[in-house]
Amino acid sequence: MAPSGSRSIKRGCQRVLYWIPVLFIALIVAWSYYAYVLQLCIESIEDTGQKVVYLLVYHAIFIMFVWAYWQTIFTKPMNPLKEFHLSYSDKELLEREDRGESQQEILRRIAKDLPIYTRTNSGAIRFCDRCQLLKPDRCHHCSVCDKCILKMDHHCPWVNNCVGFSNYKYFMLFLAYSLLYCLFITATDLQYFIKFWTNGLPDTQAKFHILFLFFSASMFSVSLASLFIYHCWLVCKNRSTLEAVRAPVFRHGTDKNGFSLGVGKNFRQVFGDEVKYWPVPIFSSLGDGCSFPSCLVNLDPEQPSSPTGSNPANKGAAEGRQFPSKPLRESQSRLLTSTPSWTESDNAADKDKKGASNPGMTIENEA
Repeated sequence: MAPSGSRSIKRGCQRVLYWIPVLFIALIVAWSYYAYVLQLCIESIEDTGQKVVYLLVYHAIFIMFVWAYWQTIFTKPMNPLKEFHLSYSDKELLEREDRGESQQEILRRIAKDLPIYTRTNSGAIRFCDRCQLLKPDRCHHCSVCDKCILKMDHHCPWVNNCVGFSNYKYFMLFLAYSLLYCLFITATDLQYFIKFWTNGLPDTQAKFHILFLFFSASMFSVSLASLFIYHCWLVCKNRSTLEAVRAPVFRHGTDKNGFSLGVGKNFRQVFGDEVKYWPVPIFSSLGDGCSFPSCLVNLDPEQPSSPTGSNPANKGAAEGRQFPSKPLRESQSRLLTSTPSWTESDNAADKDKKGASNPGMTIENEA
């Protein structure tokens, strides 16, 4: 019992330590609110019209920034559906096999019923020993969360959460609004920062808040701008941070652009089709997180279009957690065309099936 108790204490201490970066950001944001609203706008700005405009714009940006940050922190990462977990009989069969090749044969048999197209560098089925599941495409095991995360990008200590399929849009908006927040403070605080050095400010504590507010906002602007630009590049290329470091491996080999469908379609995969939802921290990403459309050749003819035996998820988990109701190639071809929705009519589905049998086609939905 002692070792188990010590492990529990260790895990509890780690959870507390993981929240320190979030607490640090929260304290800085709280101080910046006090310094900008009270010390700068209310105490230092004399023009009433300028004061009102600054406060209105500031609070609009502040609300969106806090909202996006909250969503990034407290949105739980999505894990693979039960269809990707090994059944009890499969686990026993896998444990009885000593040879790696025999185990791979078992995994390949199970994978035939699932939309899995990526492999390990050696060409083996991607399998997680800790979670006992076949990894969906773009899914990775997080050592901090100790879970497999769908479309995992990275584990961010500043939000104490994994950034993946369920909250990547929120993370992008958090970067955008935090950068806008810092730039707005820097721009509006600049003239008073100059007055500090020319002795144009009253000798009160407000002058020191104005000084440090400008330094903090400008420094954070530089770091946030570089991070935001990098993730914008990733979105345009339809890559995660992990895939930028190590390109995904398909049946035909490594392909860093395997999931890229073009800038516009890549962007809509993260932010959705409806423009009105793009700047709002609500979930609007396309897909289910378990399978992704891809412009690749050399489609594996043995791989099925959709998982067998999968049941629809409950209504609360319907957003992004269930497989498409239609065969995978039909539903995923939405991003390969200009059709405004993921589902297609029966007539369009028949046309897709006929087109898939055409040997002259070079675009395949392999992910």
